[in-house]
Amino acid sequence: MTPQDTQGAVAHWSVQDMLREYLTTGRMAEVVYRDGAGQVCIAHDIIRDVFSRAGKDFILLGRGEMVGVDHVITIDGKFPTVSCC
Repeated sequence: MTPQDTQGAVAHWSVQDMLREYLTTGRMAEVVYRDGAGQVCIAHDIIRDVFSRAGKDFILLGRGEMVGVDHVITIDGKFPTVSCC
């Protein structure tokens, strides 16, 4: 597997720490992401859960929307780094 194959699969530890902080504090976040159709979406919501499935990291927003971390553009204006290398 090349680095290009793994990029975006699992979030870097600092991104996971940031997401877990939002999760534990229940703080509202502005999450800008691309949906399955490629449309840019903006959600002002809490992060209800952070989990991994099939080698990819996801966040679950309070409204029930599941977003792959590799689709997240910004969280509260911060750009997540999804590559570990």
